[in-house]
Amino acid sequence: MATVLVTGFGPYGHTPKNPAQSVAEALDGEVLGGATVVARVVPCTFFGSIDATVAAIRELQPVFVAMLGEYGGRAMITVERLAHNLNDSTRYGLSDNAGLELQGRPTVPNGPVAYYATAPIRAMVLAMRAAGIPADISDTPGTLVCNHLMYGVLHHLAVDESAVRAAWIHLPHLPEVAAREENLGAPSMSAETAAAGVRVAITAALEHAVDVDEPVRSLLQV
Repeated sequence: MATVLVTGFGPYGHTPKNPAQSVAEALDGEVLGGATVVARVVPCTFFGSIDATVAAIRELQPVFVAMLGEYGGRAMITVERLAHNLNDSTRYGLSDNAGLELQGRPTVPNGPVAYYATAPIRAMVLAMRAAGIPADISDTPGTLVCNHLMYGVLHHLAVDESAVRAAWIHLPHLPEVAAREENLGAPSMSAETAAAGVRVAITAALEHAVDVDEPVRSLLQV
């Protein structure tokens, strides 16, 4: 049976419980679209996250990779369109979980400015909306470890001329994180709803070798 690799991060920065880990662990072992999900929680560190995910790709030989992260302040599940070759964690006042801060440093020196996701992002978002789960396309993946890992994996797959497709899916805060004093007023989504959305998104990705050609209306500003 084919395999889908789902990655997530654990606690990071101001997030003591990461929805990416919760959802990845919830999906581990499930069968979606005829493929078995294998979840891995990778280190939330620059470069180490790429090494761990590339190692998992080489080990598992998946047909699809869905990488998950948290984007606090967003009210919807967002599927990223692109990843750019720039790290700038200092603008957020954050380091990675190893204490490393990067400012203006590329993930791959002399690499392409950006990579587009190789997943059918329109189909994924429209399928989630049809299932009653708020979702949208995003063109702003940030400049932290999420964007870094997405870029690094897409670069690895491009260099290897791999047929494996990959997507980045950002999740809102969990309710218990949004309830923290420093996050009051931030939107949230339960782990159960987020997991349901990611299930639908992965299934849609496996069903669409080519993305749908229809508009995805958006009001997303962040």
